[in-house]
Amino acid sequence: MSDQECATKRIPVCPSTWEAVYELRKPGQTFDGVIKDMVVKEKRRRLFEDADRKMREGHFTEFKP
Repeated sequence: MSDQECATKRIPVCPSTWEAVYELRKPGQTFDGVIKDMVVKEKRRRLFEDADRKMREGHFTEFKP
């Protein structure tokens, strides 16, 4: 990564949020790694949530080869 990509940023969080993120860390994992994992999981959750909503609303049709 370039220096610009790894620039240090401060994100103010309350102590309970800091503790919750800290507890999600795997051994040796950085807070950056934890947050990246959280972002990936949230994007996946939103994708499935959107697809599920579209299926319920009838936006998909059956595929017949």
